[in-house]
Amino acid sequence: MSETVIDQAEGALDPRAHHPWGEPFAKFAAWFEEAKTSEPNDPNGMALATVGPDGMPSVRMVLLKDWDEQGFVFYTNFESKKGTQILATRKAAIVLHWKSLRRQVRVEGEVEVVSDKEADDYYHSRPRSSQLGAWASIQSRPMQNRFDLEKRVALFTAKHPIGTIPRPPHWSGFRIKPSYIEFWEDRPFRLHDRAVYTPAPGVDWGKAWVTEKLYP
Repeated sequence: MSETVIDQAEGALDPRAHHPWGEPFAKFAAWFEEAKTSEPNDPNGMALATVGPDGMPSVRMVLLKDWDEQGFVFYTNFESKKGTQILATRKAAIVLHWKSLRRQVRVEGEVEVVSDKEADDYYHSRPRSSQLGAWASIQSRPMQNRFDLEKRVALFTAKHPIGTIPRPPHWSGFRIKPSYIEFWEDRPFRLHDRAVYTPAPGVDWGKAWVTEKLYP
């Protein structure tokens, strides 16, 4: 493994260097902590991009619910548009944009389903009304009117008036295992700073990253 070479003028990482696997996640942790204090709403909000069978991309906002060195986790109805597209391709991309900090983080990678225990633990940490909503919403399907949704909420509320609500079999989490992480930071005159991390070739996934700078 090569040594990290530092550009003394900018503190930039030499693109030839390999870096510990935890390095981009440590950077993400630092940025995320800052975002939690500076962003007025949902610092964990992220745009999720998927692609359909016709090659048409689709993007929407979701919430990042967990992350570690294995990937970035969010939860959804697997029968929704994003759920079916991810299950078909097992690929996705996300971007977190923190306007208050003038920063963004982009991630691309393969997708895996979280374990049943992870999904159960998160599902039961949600407010009871949100648990019922996961049963009531036939996500992404046509709805005649709002009353139809309210009837379904009432139906499942009556079905589970007390006690533990089981997690719906079609509701779980996805983990994006990164093959690309980019940190973008605003600089004057649109000469922005972009640092990209990709898994180091020739070593097992999860051992090291290679990083490089990109032109803005």
